[in-house]
Amino acid sequence: MDIKTADKSYIANTYARAELIAVSGKSATIYDADGKKYIDLGSGIGVNAFGASDDTWKQAVVAQLDEIQHLSNLYYTLPQIRLAELLTEKSGMKNVFFGNSGAEANECAIKCARKYSFDKYGEGRSTIITLVNSFHGRTMATLSATGQDAMHTNFFPFLPGFVHVPADDIDAMAKALEDKTVCAVMLEVVQGEGGVIPLSKDYIVKTAEMAAAKDILVVIDEVQTGNGRTGAYYGYQHYGINPDIVSTAKGLGGGLPIGACMFGEKTKDTLTAGTHGSTYGGNPVCAAGAASIIERLTPEFLKSVTEKGDFIKKELEGAPGVLGVTGMGLMIGVSVEKPAADIIKACLEKGVIALTAKEKVRFLPPLNISYEELKTALDILKGVLAE
Repeated sequence: MDIKTADKSYIANTYARAELIAVSGKSATIYDADGKKYIDLGSGIGVNAFGASDDTWKQAVVAQLDEIQHLSNLYYTLPQIRLAELLTEKSGMKNVFFGNSGAEANECAIKCARKYSFDKYGEGRSTIITLVNSFHGRTMATLSATGQDAMHTNFFPFLPGFVHVPADDIDAMAKALEDKTVCAVMLEVVQGEGGVIPLSKDYIVKTAEMAAAKDILVVIDEVQTGNGRTGAYYGYQHYGINPDIVSTAKGLGGGLPIGACMFGEKTKDTLTAGTHGSTYGGNPVCAAGAASIIERLTPEFLKSVTEKGDFIKKELEGAPGVLGVTGMGLMIGVSVEKPAADIIKACLEKGVIALTAKEKVRFLPPLNISYEELKTALDILKGVLAE
């Protein structure tokens, strides 16, 4: 039985997999089972922050494996404490809860927002405003929070208590905030799965100001935008706001599963012993790997992420077959004339791994990808677009 047949036989068929059978890699280079070389512009959907088999990350993970791989959160472990210290330092938040994924981080954010309001105001103040075209995860709560009608099928009934308003429509947000049942607003500063669409600074700032005036919490979903992806430690830092809760995951672990929910001054004491928990959250091995990622996100490195993003935009804007380029840092969406899925398939055949987001081609390359690799990959893309 070959690997593709075995996959269909033994693994739930929830993914429309591409033809690539990946077996190894280094940085932004991936090799398939036949030894074919690919330039990776996807980094495992923004997870491999420093690419495949990163030496620094690998050394941190192996060193921790030689110590202890897991003990549970009933006890103290040093890598978790070190990572929490780094995250609060980089984000300006006060403390952290660790889970295993972006969806779990967002679940924690939802629970914290509702508990904060319940503790302070009692029952009846639990609605969370999210945006049309948002994506917050695939659990029942985060799917209910997601503002995409196409995802609100099959799994009825969805959880109540979520209202979706149009993105970048300040009047719609202002009206929604008048509802006395609202406890929080949950936003992505760049709608990733929704098409790599940055929200305007004026909208984010005004929303945060209106929410704060009513003691409505501001929750920022940084699952995809966080950990250097946009050229800042966290995407909200481009907007000059101070959120009450921040969720993150993906690039945080550098390839291992970890999520984090960070709390600001208002919410740092909301979750108390017994109100939330995770068996694996903050696992020492995952935390050690994550710390090795965050430690390298220096101001100089983040500047290079912004510069590489600008390079991609300059190379593609106005190119044949390109209708427009959106994004921030190394989180790029390309509107194209041809179907994005066809372009992705053709690029893969020519040795470039890319992603889609709605009708766009999406790039989330390793943050340390070289200009040479970017230029080669973009030349291949432009060739495919011009065919």
